[in-house]
Amino acid sequence: MTSLTRGANSPIDTATTTVEVTGARQGTVDLFVFQLGADLKVRTDADLVFFNNPSTPEGAVTLAGEQVTLSLGTVPAAIDTLAVAVALDENAPGSLSQVPGLAVTVTQTGGTSFEIPAEGLTTERSAVLLEVYRRNGSWKVRNRSAGWGGGLGALVTEHGVTVDETPAQTPTPTPTQAAELVRTAGAAGTSATVDGDGVRTVPGEATLSLVKREKLNLQKREVAKVLLHKGASNPVGRVVLVMDNTGSMSKRYRSGEVKRIIERMVPVATQLDSDGNLEAYAYAQRFVKLPDVTVADADTWVNTYVHLHGRHGDIDFDAIGGTNNEIPIMEEIIGTLDKSAAVPTLVLFFTDGGFHAKAQITTLMRTASALPAFWQFIGIGKSSFGVLERLDNLTGRLVDNAGFFAVENVDTLSNAALYELLLSEYPDWLRAARQARVLS
Repeated sequence: MTSLTRGANSPIDTATTTVEVTGARQGTVDLFVFQLGADLKVRTDADLVFFNNPSTPEGAVTLAGEQVTLSLGTVPAAIDTLAVAVALDENAPGSLSQVPGLAVTVTQTGGTSFEIPAEGLTTERSAVLLEVYRRNGSWKVRNRSAGWGGGLGALVTEHGVTVDETPAQTPTPTPTQAAELVRTAGAAGTSATVDGDGVRTVPGEATLSLVKREKLNLQKREVAKVLLHKGASNPVGRVVLVMDNTGSMSKRYRSGEVKRIIERMVPVATQLDSDGNLEAYAYAQRFVKLPDVTVADADTWVNTYVHLHGRHGDIDFDAIGGTNNEIPIMEEIIGTLDKSAAVPTLVLFFTDGGFHAKAQITTLMRTASALPAFWQFIGIGKSSFGVLERLDNLTGRLVDNAGFFAVENVDTLSNAALYELLLSEYPDWLRAARQARVLS
């Protein structure tokens, strides 16, 4: 096998070519292939091959797992370069230089095989590892090993793929526009499709850009993987988000951590909520019901409704108060549960602590154990979470209807780790609730 150092190139023929990337792993280090013209840009988004678009229209490039098959004889004449690239998932820490064994192997039937190690990378989070390109009517391969610190967004933008996600610049909607979010959520319908891996696609996803769809699909697959592994049967029902809106959370609101948390809950709703929308509440001393978060409007939603103070989207966030009182919001959610309908409900309750009403919360959780809801509490930070830490041992309940875990900063969790923590107990509750006839 011939090894090509960074920048080195070698001729190849037009036989079927197999390209395998070691170190790539879907959801952590994702693999992409770009068909590029003379300007090193794609002609359309269809020229980008990745797991959710595994083949170019004419079939010259196909992707299966971490292996790419190139039929060079059928590459369109307008294409000069095939760029094989990788990008770290946005929630994966570090850089590509820290990925063990990151390299490309190129194999041709009856021809020369090449080893293309990733060399010279330092802080890059995305990179083109290999170029297969035309030169004077023939094909050559080159070890490119060049990348971008900006990750997937920088990679696809560099190659001409449309990126329309700029949430930081999204203006806050007027009250009329905010009301439209509610109308859109109500009109979204309940039609969803499920692929062979059990991944649901809900209305609204088709309106997203290719990059947004790619990001969402990676997250959805991690959610579906947990549910499949845990044997969750008939899990679709309702997902409710409760977000701590107290003053002690101010640093996490300023840093954007709360926005990112909510964005990462949207894929959970696509898999578990009947209409794919995420019901949302903000709470402190009091609470407020917010419009549902939809797949199509998630960027606009987080910029409108993720605030500690002021009036935004016709919601007065100062009126909620600045200290913890969990009882009103818990009573509100319990009041929405209909045992006769028996719709499984997952409550995702984010808080940085302050649960002091031990006796009342204990009574509420015992009462709620006969209702069709599982409460997943997520502690943010290092505070004492009191009664939440002892929920698994709480006696006097019909079924175990609650789980708890704490994390210093949710941003430090990969998608796989986050969804495993969020959903690991939910399938057990589904089985227990059906056995106890809390669910049909």
